[in-house]
Amino acid sequence: MTYQNPIAPGVSFYEATLGDRPTYAALTGPATADVVIVGGGFTGLQAAYHLAASGKDVVLIEGARFGDGASGRNGGQLGTGQRAWVEEIEADFGRDGAIRQFAVAERAKAHLMEFASAHGIEADYRPGQISAAHKSAYVKDYRDHARVMREEFGYEGLSFVDREALAEMLGSSRYHGGTHDAGTGHINPLKYVVGLARAAAAAGARLHEATRARGISSSGGIVTVKTDAGDIVAGRALIACNAYIEGLEPVTSAHVMPIRSFIGATVPLGDDSPVIPGGESVDDSRFVVRYFRKSADGRLLFGGREAYTSDNPADISSHIRRQIVEIYPALADVEITHSWGGSVGITLSRRPFVREVMKNVTSIGGFSGHGVMLSNYCGKLYADHVLGGSDDLEVMRDLRVGPFPGGSRFRAPLLFLALTWFSLRDKF
Repeated sequence: MTYQNPIAPGVSFYEATLGDRPTYAALTGPATADVVIVGGGFTGLQAAYHLAASGKDVVLIEGARFGDGASGRNGGQLGTGQRAWVEEIEADFGRDGAIRQFAVAERAKAHLMEFASAHGIEADYRPGQISAAHKSAYVKDYRDHARVMREEFGYEGLSFVDREALAEMLGSSRYHGGTHDAGTGHINPLKYVVGLARAAAAAGARLHEATRARGISSSGGIVTVKTDAGDIVAGRALIACNAYIEGLEPVTSAHVMPIRSFIGATVPLGDDSPVIPGGESVDDSRFVVRYFRKSADGRLLFGGREAYTSDNPADISSHIRRQIVEIYPALADVEITHSWGGSVGITLSRRPFVREVMKNVTSIGGFSGHGVMLSNYCGKLYADHVLGGSDDLEVMRDLRVGPFPGGSRFRAPLLFLALTWFSLRDKF
């Protein structure tokens, strides 16, 4: 029987080629716990593992299957640092603030790799990331950024790449220059989610798929999560729904909004393909970023089309193909075997949203396309917080994330107008 993802369009290449994907039984009645977690992606599962491994009684519920949201359907790129460059962060938070935020992100990267190694999670890690300038006017910024990272933040992995060298690295002359990051890489995200869930279950966390949270409240030091099977009562709760908050909790809904992002996978290109011969992942300087990489079996996984409504396009492949051809004209007729999409949680400032939204209830999300390592690490940081405190979680809490304007009625239309305007800027 073919599984149909109820919350995102298209069967992803990750799903189609995964092999063994364990299922976890739905909740069948009321439950009590020390901590209840809503959301079975990177953040929720990582928190469940660390809490259970430290002796806490944990119940985690997921409305669909683990990894059905952004955690299992994304581009797989780890990145370096926060979503914003350190120069931008320094302008808002000062040098010390930028150093702290960069250090947190580096620990996030290390934690993901160490966790995968310790738990035998084979997630097809491949090293290297290229960031490319799609306008010549941006080249100086990339050159300066590589210098700042090296000289002022002590990061040696990033180097500037001129147009000619970049064309060799990409197998395309579409871009004007950029950077190469030897200190990061990319993974198959669904493989990581599956391994993470196994680790959390082995640690003693009670994991339930196909169990949707219908409401959450906090009173007298007790948190109650309502489900169709009954109430879950706990001392604390973590909301880790990200883009799929869907009105569950109003503060999070005001600060984290979904946008649709879509990816296509081609047939394997072959060992002699000039496309990204070094196997790095790639992102570019567009506001509506193009991101692409080669899978372990040599397919081009290409993402970039975004939609600012909850609607799903009837034909994902044709839109993705047009973007591929802009960069790789020789792939005009390449077969696209899989195309899929999902929702990414974004915030107004593009900084993660980490906040206590009611007594004993913390919400974490809004990683704005930079969540593979940060969302995973924030789950650990939440567990550290419950178990006795976390300086790194406090750094994330201190990121000033405001609500989207317009209230519940006009928030989505205003977001659509703003992001459409930014996407038009990419063309000129």
